[in-house]
Amino acid sequence: MSKKTIKPPKVTKKAKELTIHNDHRIDNYYWLNERENPEVIRYLEAENAYYDTITASSKEFQKSLFEEMKSRIKEDDQSVPYKKNGYYYLTRFIKGGQYPIYARKKNSLDADEEILFDVNKLAKDYDYFSLKGLNVSPNNELAAFAVDTVSRRQYTIQIKNLVTGEIYLERIKNTTGNSVWANDNKSLFYTQKNPKTLRSERIFKHILGTDPSQDQEIYFEADDTFNVYVSKTKSEAYLLIGSYSTLSTEIQYLDANNPEDSFKIFQPRERDLEYSIAHFDGNFYILTNEGNATNFKIMKTPETATFKSNWQELITHRKDVLLEDMSIFKDYMVLEERQKGLNKIRILRWDNTDDYYLPFQEETYSAYVYANPEFDTQVLRYGYNSLTTPASVIDFNMKDKTSEIKKEQEVLGGQFNKDNYKSKRVWATAKDGKQVAISMVYHKNTELSPQTPILLYAYGSYGYTIDPTFSSTRLSLLDRGFVFAIAHVRGGQYLGRPWYEDGKLLHKKNTFTDFIDCARYLIDKGYTSSDHLYAEGGSAGGLLMGAVVNMEPELFKGVIAAVPFVDVVTTMLDDSIPLTTGEYDEWGNPNEKNYYEYIKSYSPYDNVVAQDYPNMLVTTGLHDSQVQYFEPAKWVAKLRDYKTDKNVLLLHTDMKVGHGGASGRFNALKDIAREQAFLLNLEEINH
Repeated sequence: MSKKTIKPPKVTKKAKELTIHNDHRIDNYYWLNERENPEVIRYLEAENAYYDTITASSKEFQKSLFEEMKSRIKEDDQSVPYKKNGYYYLTRFIKGGQYPIYARKKNSLDADEEILFDVNKLAKDYDYFSLKGLNVSPNNELAAFAVDTVSRRQYTIQIKNLVTGEIYLERIKNTTGNSVWANDNKSLFYTQKNPKTLRSERIFKHILGTDPSQDQEIYFEADDTFNVYVSKTKSEAYLLIGSYSTLSTEIQYLDANNPEDSFKIFQPRERDLEYSIAHFDGNFYILTNEGNATNFKIMKTPETATFKSNWQELITHRKDVLLEDMSIFKDYMVLEERQKGLNKIRILRWDNTDDYYLPFQEETYSAYVYANPEFDTQVLRYGYNSLTTPASVIDFNMKDKTSEIKKEQEVLGGQFNKDNYKSKRVWATAKDGKQVAISMVYHKNTELSPQTPILLYAYGSYGYTIDPTFSSTRLSLLDRGFVFAIAHVRGGQYLGRPWYEDGKLLHKKNTFTDFIDCARYLIDKGYTSSDHLYAEGGSAGGLLMGAVVNMEPELFKGVIAAVPFVDVVTTMLDDSIPLTTGEYDEWGNPNEKNYYEYIKSYSPYDNVVAQDYPNMLVTTGLHDSQVQYFEPAKWVAKLRDYKTDKNVLLLHTDMKVGHGGASGRFNALKDIAREQAFLLNLEEINH
């Protein structure tokens, strides 16, 4: 990586005093939130130009990495078809196509293919294009779908007649993209966002053929710490409105055959009560933490008596097993559990004649149940992969216990052999004595030593668990001698719900110290050294990166912070910023002094100091709705002002996209190639 004498961009300081709880903060870069200000755009473009200059010598290397990754992808790929309501549905790609083609076949896989949407054609005039929420009516004749061409996750719902091919004129704007049909084939329920905060807050009903401006508002969620969604039970019997916050849920239900009726409360919301429901044969099944069931349990209640006073326990709570999900079939219930960090799939017959787990052999892996839309089937479809094993889709016969691999991810290029890679799981001891798992993968010819480069990745928020999954793009690092490692830090649910609870609110710093302790473990074990250790995290994982480089910058040679949430205090105090109020149960509400002081003590932007920082690549998107572009922009500007080192600090802003990055499958590879080139250049591995 070139370290030319070019000076990094200078950004004007405009001091803004921010005061709360008698505490005064000066933010010199607050003004960068002025999205329409030409001076802001010039600054972002200047940072991009600086990035291009510093990385000019590696442009060809980035390009070759991109081509290498692309060559492993089966371009004319196809999903495993699934059957629903008389049709087999599939998604496929064509050679050179950035986007999927959605299709179906009636009754038989040998039938003629009917193309529902060729997204390549729909996207041809756009820099960014996302189609989601594809939802076919019960009579199979209509499809609701939603489009976002800005990358701000504000979708416009449209309706296509699958018989004539006509796309109707009605456009339902500013939605989440998801919708559900009632059983009358004309009533479409959908979720609308607040255009300013982007909170999902209203449910509307649209009648086919009418003006969307006349749509009936069905529900408004008045509590601004909650979001709402609308869905339908697998049984097709009920429409559901779900209201949810980090700590509480409330569901309303309506007979899908009577969309003119009013929704009824399933169980009124209570603080710290979470539940989700499934419907089958006159009963509801409830996955819930009711009664201090921290790791969740399953209850059952008649559809005529849904309040929790009527719930009967079906699957008990277990302290050492996190119950993550359930799937209902005519003869079976399937549970997704997590024990000691590993996924388990448990199959039970309703008549109690069988109860068993699917066998998985690898030391660290990921297994998950697919949607399985059919009730009356003996076949469970699930997915399996690991750090060394490409993703497989497997049909398992729950009666005779036979398996059929329907598809295994192909890794093209002729170089891949899973036996060339090793994976293992090790345990680091945290500062308070807790054991933190690290999942690792590397090429069999890579020897673990102080000279070995390791990329340590983590997320650590919202109870979201980073499972050890396969990545064909990661092979470009592994084949060049890198080790990839995932730190399963607190804030996720790798070791159950308590693992999450111990990494949020006033325990949030455990996430950061766990990551630091994992890094120290890798160094102390002689697997690497601080001259060859790298860190990466995105979004809330970018907050993690910002915190650890303030706390222990000398541990890392380089850090990648993707769309990082780094200005925690200011963002959480501004309820006009999208998605803020719903975050209070995760980070705390800084309008309360104790939370303010705690968040301020770790907020990356507020804790930048005069010290040496590692080499850093920071990325963002101008249209990001999750973490606004100005957070990483302000952070980089402040780091430039304070840092005492001569290491590389780069900010790359994609001026066309948002939080999720590029929309096309090949364009997304360019983002990955950019990050890998940054790491490999720091290691001076440029071949």
